Amino acid sequence: MDKFMDRPWFLRITALILALSLFVTVKGEEDKSASNTFGDTVDIIRDVPLEVYYDNENLVVTGLPESVNVTVEGPPNIVQSLKIMRDFTVKADLRSLPMGSHKVEIQTENISDKLQVKLDPATVDVVIEEKITQSFKVDPEFNERLLAEDFHVVNMGVEPAAIEVTGAKSVIDSISFVKVSVTKDNGINKSFEQKARVRVLDRDLNKLNVTIEPEEVTVKVDIEENSKEVPIVVKQKGVAPDDISIDSVFSETKFITLYGPKKVLDSIENFNVDVDVTDVKKSGSINVELAKPKGVSKLSTDKIKVNIVASNRTGEEPPPEEEADITDDEVSKQYKGVPVIVKGLDESFKSHFQKPADGLIDITVTGRKEILDSLDISDFSLIVDASGTEEEGEHVYSVSLEAPAGIAYVLSDQEVTLKVELA
Repeated sequence: MDKFMDRPWFLRITALILALSLFVTVKGEEDKSASNTFGDTVDIIRDVPLEVYYDNENLVVTGLPESVNVTVEGPPNIVQSLKIMRDFTVKADLRSLPMGSHKVEIQTENISDKLQVKLDPATVDVVIEEKITQSFKVDPEFNERLLAEDFHVVNMGVEPAAIEVTGAKSVIDSISFVKVSVTKDNGINKSFEQKARVRVLDRDLNKLNVTIEPEEVTVKVDIEENSKEVPIVVKQKGVAPDDISIDSVFSETKFITLYGPKKVLDSIENFNVDVDVTDVKKSGSINVELAKPKGVSKLSTDKIKVNIVASNRTGEEPPPEEEADITDDEVSKQYKGVPVIVKGLDESFKSHFQKPADGLIDITVTGRKEILDSLDISDFSLIVDASGTEEEGEHVYSVSLEAPAGIAYVLSDQEVTLKVELA
């Protein structure tokens, strides 16, 4: 046996066998290594849209992501082709699920079996709810600090005034505010309108995921300069000629509107009109130019008509400017204790006379005898217009007389003082 193993050809054959075995072993390891290197290619396909299947006419699903990241592993050519073509689907099929909470597995479709796939996320928690539609009133918002000085918002309106909101019932039930905001540059001094998007918010002012119809509305903002309506108080100024007695000075215009800063307007309760009677010789009407009080920017009218009733010292009334000479058959008649009627006071208030305390005024009328003989106290009405009164307290009002035409009159009181209280 030893002699056999010592022969040269035996050694050569043994060496050849060992060399072949070593070659096969090394080659196999290299092929395996190469095979593993090419087959383990990994790539991530990001933001793949998630397709969801459910009854979207009647149901709403919350909790689903809009997209999914897909990690694939496999042969490089297949991975690269899938990434470029993106001809596969990532889906969640909810059609067989009832309403309520569910854990749903996301699935893939049209991906080669030679690839290993991992999804992020792989499962999601969803809530399936009834879809409802409800109408909501839209509340407009506007920052009044953008207004020019001495201007204020009179009214804000929305067109359309209400919108339709569609979403999950739980979300609709959580709606606390439906708002639309408008804005412009500083110094706004005129009315405007603007289109703006509607916001639907919960009580913590978080924006809710709902469908809005329409998404935009038109907001109309009415802006005016600060104003205040006050009663006109006509006052006699100067001294009439010695032979003339001024019986009454009054205006049929009872109120005037003032415009300007709020502080200035708040300090004005009446608008005094002084009428100079120095040169008055007979009854008549004059136009009086009005002067703006300090700080007031404008008035609703620049002048008013003032009526003056005058008589001479003998008790006869001089002829009015607009009439011919008065004949001698004119007489005077007095009605005592005519009650003053208060009109226009808001129903939330009640009033009491302070001056005169009994609310009665005497009326002296002058006219043709045949006219006066046909009249009685029921033909005369003393009126106080209290419309525009907005506060409690004492207020002074001018008294107006409703009387038949063709007579002159004198009132024992041109003004009354009322105490206004909440009813």
